[in-house]
Amino acid sequence: MTFAALQPLADRAILFTSLRQDALSAAADALGEHRWDADMQAGTLTFTANADPSRQLVTRAHLIATIAPGPRSLLWAWAHPRGDAGGLAAQLQAYGAQHGVAELTSPELAFPADVDADVDGWISRAAHTVGGVAVELTGRSPYYSAPVGGGTRAVFLLDAPLPPLTVADAMIALPRILSGLALADARTAVWDLARLASWTLTWTDESFSGATVTDATGSATFRFDEHARIAGIESTVGPQAP
Repeated sequence: MTFAALQPLADRAILFTSLRQDALSAAADALGEHRWDADMQAGTLTFTANADPSRQLVTRAHLIATIAPGPRSLLWAWAHPRGDAGGLAAQLQAYGAQHGVAELTSPELAFPADVDADVDGWISRAAHTVGGVAVELTGRSPYYSAPVGGGTRAVFLLDAPLPPLTVADAMIALPRILSGLALADARTAVWDLARLASWTLTWTDESFSGATVTDATGSATFRFDEHARIAGIESTVGPQAP
């Protein structure tokens, strides 16, 4: 567990977040061996092919938070000396104020007392939690967790040149992605996937044993077992009738 109060927000967005991170990884991997560079003044994060520097994936980067082992704390970007008090991170602060989530309104969060010797691993996991929270509360994606020296990680939301997530594309990637995910609440994750991707969702019955998601590229029905886990997905790809 990282920041316990934040985890449910990240869990809610986990399917959408995982699909968008997968799309970012595919776009970066298409460059072959590559490096990344952040320009805080320009507000960009750029992935550049090592073999051909003219091949780049340029994104607009919005700092959300930094997580540092020295002070053993997370610092939100709206309170960061190099952050933007009115930037996207301020949306997390506003949500926290509206819903009484102190962890989103406190400028700095101390690491939990039980963080063990594997501080680097804990910071990496916490960065992904923060990235998921940022996606959930802003609707923007993907995010990037960047090591910035001394064990510190910065979490950015990216405006990246990625196509919108479609049902057809999701159905190709989801079987692989689901094999490595533990869903805290599958029904909510599917509902939130549809919300964040701007798909239409219809529950199949009053007991919520299934959900059908639809967009212009296809439809898919998620079936849930008696423990509310995803038991199967049936999809139809192709233009859908209005």
